[in-house]
Amino acid sequence: MPNYRISLDLVDLYPELDNYSLREYNSPFSLYILESDNPDEACHEIMMRIMRALIKQSNTIKTRIFCRKVRRYMRLDKVETL
Repeated sequence: MPNYRISLDLVDLYPELDNYSLREYNSPFSLYILESDNPDEACHEIMMRIMRALIKQSNTIKTRIFCRKVRRYMRLDKVETL
């Protein structure tokens, strides 16, 4: 399986994301390296990791609503094959 470098933009979500203490996703712009079969699967995996981390920290209705915002407003600036 190839590795993918994903450039993630969370600027639109950052004010609300700052309320959670997520160590890995605490900056508005980040780079992540994932191993996946294809780029679409890698993008889906990074989104699911963020949402799992949010739910793991606080399993409330407010967090679930925020996860829907993550699906809508999270942007992937660049996906590169390594």
